[in-house]
Amino acid sequence: MVIKKKQTGSNRFLMKNDSLKGQHRINEQIRAKEVRIVGDEEIEAKVYPIFQALKMAEEREMDLVEISPNAEPPVCRIIDYSKFLYQLKKRQKEQKAKQVKVNVKEIRFGPQTDDHDYDFKLKHAKGFLEDGDKVKAYVFFKGRSILFKEQGEVLLLRFANDLEDYAKVDQMPVLEGKRMTIFLSPKRKEMPKKVVTKPAVAPAKPQVKDDSEESKPMDDAQV
Repeated sequence: MVIKKKQTGSNRFLMKNDSLKGQHRINEQIRAKEVRIVGDEEIEAKVYPIFQALKMAEEREMDLVEISPNAEPPVCRIIDYSKFLYQLKKRQKEQKAKQVKVNVKEIRFGPQTDDHDYDFKLKHAKGFLEDGDKVKAYVFFKGRSILFKEQGEVLLLRFANDLEDYAKVDQMPVLEGKRMTIFLSPKRKEMPKKVVTKPAVAPAKPQVKDDSEESKPMDDAQV
């Protein structure tokens, strides 16, 4: 008589998501003879033989998941592996959405770029940096123009200096092959500090005595 093992939710989930395979050992994939069970209020946290741990997981229609394979013995949890992977994938997606995507814009110069072309590209670089993009500026040396590499370095340093209000230098000019490159990243804009002004306190008015009360004669009841 052949007993077919019940297909768990994790097996069905992994069939549809082959990319998630191999992240953890689960159930019969665990090779240790003993495992430590943690994270379950109904099960005492201690070391169990692997066959007993698998039996407890099967009784709950869940999975035995190895979460710390390098521990001695390995640490496992009895959980619904499909839900665990779903939550893991959801967190990774949320973290990715929070990450700010930074674009790198390239600006190319020649070693003998004229002032008009330089100003045009400088204006574009300012726009890129204000939008939060990084700038990769480079001088391309074609043929014998490599003889003017010092001139190219001066141009890139001038470019960085003209952008000092917009950018900071991530990498100084470096010559690689026929290109000399400098990397710039946008400066963080500092928020202006709020100045809290206290309301002016009006000076206290001096109290004026009423002369009529002082000169008023006392009646008979006051004598």
